[in-house]
Amino acid sequence: MAQTLGASARALPEGSALEGSRRGTELTLALSQAVPFRVFTLVDPMRVVLDFRTVDFSALPEDFDEARHVESVAMGGASTPGWSRMVLTLNAPLSLDVAAMETDDSTGEAIVSLALSPTDAESFAAAAGAPPGLQAVLLPVVSQAPPPGDDTLIVMLDPGHGGVDPGALRDGFTEADLILTFARELREVMRRTGQIEVVMTRDADVFVPLPTRVTLARAAGADLFISLHADAIAEGRAQGASVYTLSDDATDVATAALAEQHDRADLLQGVDLSGSDDEVVSVLMDLARIETAPRSRAFADILVQAIEATGLDMHAQPRGEGSFSVLKAADFPAVLLEIGFLSEGGDLDNIRNPEWRARMQAAVTGAVIAWNQADTAADALRRQ
Repeated sequence: MAQTLGASARALPEGSALEGSRRGTELTLALSQAVPFRVFTLVDPMRVVLDFRTVDFSALPEDFDEARHVESVAMGGASTPGWSRMVLTLNAPLSLDVAAMETDDSTGEAIVSLALSPTDAESFAAAAGAPPGLQAVLLPVVSQAPPPGDDTLIVMLDPGHGGVDPGALRDGFTEADLILTFARELREVMRRTGQIEVVMTRDADVFVPLPTRVTLARAAGADLFISLHADAIAEGRAQGASVYTLSDDATDVATAALAEQHDRADLLQGVDLSGSDDEVVSVLMDLARIETAPRSRAFADILVQAIEATGLDMHAQPRGEGSFSVLKAADFPAVLLEIGFLSEGGDLDNIRNPEWRARMQAAVTGAVIAWNQADTAADALRRQ
């Protein structure tokens, strides 16, 4: 069900609802297909903004804005070409707790869910703000952007954790916030090459379930998926970057524990990932991975070499494999990059240093370009 970045979806009235109660507000938006989306909040007035690439909202009923804490709903074009926007103007401060998308594999239809709960005005204001480079303007007409050219590589950056799952904690800093900053900067570095289009699984401090992250990458037509983390280990010390690819068997005990720690985040929202694939689907996915798995490993190896060449610290075991659920998509190469660790004696100072981040971002970008060139050449040989 992969779609290009220019793909357009329709909002479906059946299955869409905006409901409020004393406990908060829930938005359910049914779409004809999955498309990339982002969500953030703004002040003066208090608003929740949802951007989609792209959605036709015309079929939604006029009374769609009937919710206790929502004063009005506006729909139109976003300030970014090729995106459409929905704006919920609030009459009370609400905390954005969950933003998720689920896709029906048989129909391709998708459900976007937002959960908002009451908060105080100070907390709302502290969390509000448009992502860098975006304007808070609702345009009257949706501007359709052409899909990227055949030579444009589409990379999905996946900043780990977010929302109710802050990830690792160290000295008042959260992994979710640190990684989101790193991902936003990396996106701009990649885009400036003119060779890479970047989409992100989240562009705000919101919880995105693991299956939703993969769904968003598939909807964007991603050629490469990079999950970004800066975790902490329960015992001992860990420093330096490390890169992981998918395997049912972990390379060591630490990697197995790390994969379990990542997947446990989804249990915060009651998502049980175990037993979700039947035997037929499992076999088909294994067949698809015959092609994507070697490509993932090739990128991981190039990425390690690029980071080492930049002179940045690498973990004692820089390459690992494990059963990370976020890497289980079979239709595009995927890796998980730990840019460092927030454990005792870890890399917090480096991750907070703009110069260090710039060096790491340059290494990752260079690795993506080098891998794409090698992968394109290998693809030509495979075709022969």
